[in-house]
Amino acid sequence: MLNPQKKVYFSTALWFSWLIICSYFHYPVIAKNIPSQPVNPEISNSCYEQSLETLTTHMMLDLPSYTNRVIQRSRRMKRSVDTFSYILAAGQPEFKSLPLNPGIDNGDKYNAEGVRQVFFTTLERKYIHKKAVELQEFHRLFLTKTNIGWTVVMMFSQTSSYPVKPPIAPPRDSSNSAIAQGVKLWLRDCQTIDIGVGKKESGGRRIKKIPLPVSYSLPLEDV
Repeated sequence: MLNPQKKVYFSTALWFSWLIICSYFHYPVIAKNIPSQPVNPEISNSCYEQSLETLTTHMMLDLPSYTNRVIQRSRRMKRSVDTFSYILAAGQPEFKSLPLNPGIDNGDKYNAEGVRQVFFTTLERKYIHKKAVELQEFHRLFLTKTNIGWTVVMMFSQTSSYPVKPPIAPPRDSSNSAIAQGVKLWLRDCQTIDIGVGKKESGGRRIKKIPLPVSYSLPLEDV
């Protein structure tokens, strides 16, 4: 889990640069699209009826294992790659909705009615030539609710060393990243199998609270 002894510092200017230029970045697809599966109505109802806050809080508990399975499958297809990573933990989600920069044409998918935003962080450990390097990623996830449940619209991510210190890598479109694929797989399973969403017990698991940067609550003119 994330080390509570470590403090995480954020740059207001850097974080607002994310909000301004998100839509300009696009990185290659690294994972395959998740195929649809038949929905079991008796199971999917419990998932469908949950609020986004309840749903994503449960999802954060399982997201590291889901993402790590995606990463392992990708490694088997690319044996020549000598670096690999895995997700150690996902932070507690935040739900304050923020618009993208009004001067940028974001398309209907961001502004469409029913699209919700979720902010969360992940802690990743990467091995490069047998040396461990820890990274923290900041994710802005867009979701919408359909007739079968919540689905991913788009995701942007930004990467930093851990503990966070400048420079922070510029944001990228991570809609097809391993973490986004983990989110899609979890949502699919939520619709088709019993993964315990809505139950009071969570096996004693807890999500680390990671505050969002102060810049999220500031108007653009104050940056």
